[in-house]
Amino acid sequence: MVGLKIEDLKEFTSKLFVGGAFDSWLLREAEVTTFNVFTIDGRIRKRYFTEQEREEGQIGELSPWKLIRPFCYSLIRGKRLPESFRITLQLPAEGVERFLQSVQPEFGAEQVGGLYLNIRYEEQTLRCVTGISLKVFTMDKRIEHGWDAWMGQFLKEKGIAYIKE
Repeated sequence: MVGLKIEDLKEFTSKLFVGGAFDSWLLREAEVTTFNVFTIDGRIRKRYFTEQEREEGQIGELSPWKLIRPFCYSLIRGKRLPESFRITLQLPAEGVERFLQSVQPEFGAEQVGGLYLNIRYEEQTLRCVTGISLKVFTMDKRIEHGWDAWMGQFLKEKGIAYIKE
């Protein structure tokens, strides 16, 4: 787990809420505080969809950020900045497999509960914290350290400047 302080708040939030930099990610949860606290649970309610929609749409457990992004953006845009927001994004399964191949190929993707990016804005400061969840116990920290490094590289590729904390 590593903490990253984002240097350019406007640039990051533009890429998060307007651009597509995080569109392939999944949303675990989001909370936006403005004049009210708005909470979004990213888990898909499968009964909402017909069986045909579930089969055709390849509906998973979590909502893609791309679908939720406009709702979150509508909550934060305006003349006043939000008081705070926190968003937890999860790398989708295909991304987990690619990540593991580059870091620890012998580790099975089914052993990973999730690879996360926790985004926190409060007191006019934005921080990202990496996180992992494994379904097995291991003393080996290659996945954790690899995820921290991978996230740093991801942010650099997206043109997002940060300071490691």
